[in-house]
Amino acid sequence: MKTDTSNATRTDTDDRLSPTVIFELLCEDHRRYALSYLSQKVGAVSLEELIDWLAHRGGEQAPERIDRLTVEFHHNHLRELLDAGVLRYDAEDGTVERQAVARSLDPYLELATDDDLSLAE
Repeated sequence: MKTDTSNATRTDTDDRLSPTVIFELLCEDHRRYALSYLSQKVGAVSLEELIDWLAHRGGEQAPERIDRLTVEFHHNHLRELLDAGVLRYDAEDGTVERQAVARSLDPYLELATDDDLSLAE
């Protein structure tokens, strides 16, 4: 008899993400770019630094664009990344840090990597 795992929740001991979660996380550009950026960093990164990098890679860094991206990232993308367990957010310090389970995204991020994902300036 096959066990139904459709309603199973991820626990802290899981070391892989389901394909559905992987595709949901990577289907949106800002999440994919943020995950790629964080995969190349060691330790926590300020949310401000991450958003500045996202704004910079998108071209103009107008204050309105950064403000819009900050709100969008904080209210949409950060929540999904936290819910999936791939990031830890310290609201007091304003930092995000990649969690071990995020390593299961690395092969997919490598496939998506191209010139616009590069951290080279």
